[in-house]
Amino acid sequence: MLKEFSVPAMVSAPTTGNLTDHIVENDRTSPNQVVFSLQRGDAWVGVTAGQFLADVKAIAKGIIASGVEAGQRIGVMSRTRYEWTLVDYAIWYAGAISVPIYETSSAEQVHWNLTDSGSVATFLESNKNKVVFDQVAADLPDVTRVWVFDNDDLETLKAAGVGVSDEELEARRATVQPDTLATIIYTSGTTGRPKGCMLTHKNLMFEVDNVIAALDDVFRAPGSSTLLFLPVAHVFGRLIQLGAVRAKARLGHAPDIKQLLPLLQSFQPTFLLAVPRVFEKIYNSAQQKAAAEGKGNIFDKAAHTAIEYSESLDEGGPSFGLKLKHGLFDKLVYKKLRAAMGGNVQWAVSGGAPLGARLGHFFRGIGVTVLEGYGLTETSAATTVSRPDAIEVGAVGQPFPGASVRVADDGELMLAGDQIFVGYWNNPTATAEAIEPDGWFHSGDIGEIDDRGFVRITGRKKELIVTAGGKNVAPAVLEDRLRSHALVGQCIVVGDQKPFVAAVVTLDPEALPMWLKVEGKDESMTVADVVDDPDVLAQVQGAVDEANKAVSNAEAIKKFVIVADEWTEEGGQLTPSMKLKRNVVMKDYEAQIEGIYA
Repeated sequence: MLKEFSVPAMVSAPTTGNLTDHIVENDRTSPNQVVFSLQRGDAWVGVTAGQFLADVKAIAKGIIASGVEAGQRIGVMSRTRYEWTLVDYAIWYAGAISVPIYETSSAEQVHWNLTDSGSVATFLESNKNKVVFDQVAADLPDVTRVWVFDNDDLETLKAAGVGVSDEELEARRATVQPDTLATIIYTSGTTGRPKGCMLTHKNLMFEVDNVIAALDDVFRAPGSSTLLFLPVAHVFGRLIQLGAVRAKARLGHAPDIKQLLPLLQSFQPTFLLAVPRVFEKIYNSAQQKAAAEGKGNIFDKAAHTAIEYSESLDEGGPSFGLKLKHGLFDKLVYKKLRAAMGGNVQWAVSGGAPLGARLGHFFRGIGVTVLEGYGLTETSAATTVSRPDAIEVGAVGQPFPGASVRVADDGELMLAGDQIFVGYWNNPTATAEAIEPDGWFHSGDIGEIDDRGFVRITGRKKELIVTAGGKNVAPAVLEDRLRSHALVGQCIVVGDQKPFVAAVVTLDPEALPMWLKVEGKDESMTVADVVDDPDVLAQVQGAVDEANKAVSNAEAIKKFVIVADEWTEEGGQLTPSMKLKRNVVMKDYEAQIEGIYA
């Protein structure tokens, strides 16, 4: 194992300019190229690079006309949609700083983001968001301008800016240099109040240019396109937005994840990005659908073959027999799975948490190679990434060009490079704790670097469980494996200062009806009806047994309890990027956890 690994930058950090240079350059070189597709009814309508720049400039003029000064902050609260991208660039063009707010945020969270950042204006998607904002508006006297996408306020803003000259606009844009703040992103916060991560134009330009250079086959392949459905308020979604714009890859937005499958089929992206839970859902729902149609055995064999085929690619290639089997299952199973994702997807980018080797091999085996990345809001999204020519399934890639990783003496991963943020807004104490004087950033994650420089994440430093017997247990590996079972929704592994490791498990309400049908049970039963069902308990026990194969006996889950609730972002148990808020879940289920050890 290595202690430290670096990859030289392919593109050096910028010394002049800002992120709006990308859209100015796109207009100069390819004004008529379609760079966005907007959903209008059942059709996708193209927006060219020239049209996009004209819209951005018109809105930026409106922002200036409204009295927003250079360097002031503007909130953006919206689902993932074209207008989000539009106002992001317009805010920068007007010399201001954008402050993303998750569309699902509570009034208290909206209040915190806008007051802590000192915002003077905000964009909201809809009147639903306006209702939330209005609950705290009286306590936000500095937020004197509120624009709502659904109320045609962008057109009003354009009209208000007609008196601002091109010269005035360009003079404002020129105030924005590489070290100027581009955005303050509030970490979704699994504990405590969210902290505002300050990312500069240099941070994001360096990140985007080097990630695209490393993933040239993904972003710059002829006809490349992606449908964005993760929140743009999250740094991962933001990176892909900026990367697609920079590379002129056609970008579409999917605000409603419930409509994702039909949207994928009509948009037909060449690459996707998602968090591991999305890949788990695709696999589990395909498996369940096959079982319901009496083809469960075929699917299981096809899945085994896909994994075996992918593994063989790292070991000298598949045998003739395996090629034949793989070709047969491609016609019967894999082709249908690719069609469900739009038919053209060759690459998927996974981030937010480790995907795991099983799913990584499965997707590569069906013809969709998943490139894993790793990073945090504080690192402008990715610091490591798998590349088409450098993949190690189960690892989160090597450092991207220009980045460095190091393993500290206590196992914590340290990260460095021009993508590292400049600090937490209004919080010098937290900044000093996070960034060493020599520039190395404390990730808070435990990991290792293999001899080829590939990084593996083994857990969160703060999440390590120490049993009463003194055994250190990283819950992530067990939880990832547990969640891979179709019936399991979410789970938390517990056992700190307890005699053994245990788990609290929720069931997936979407998967349950299909399972009930296959088992010949009453399909109208709810999760609450089946938490003590012997067959359900046996299924979860099977998932626990499978998870325990990854760890020693002392780290294995000895008991579990199924609870009837669903853990959601709205319920407060998950962050918007689907990470578990462990402290919330531990508090909510204190009685059930104590019951396990009683």
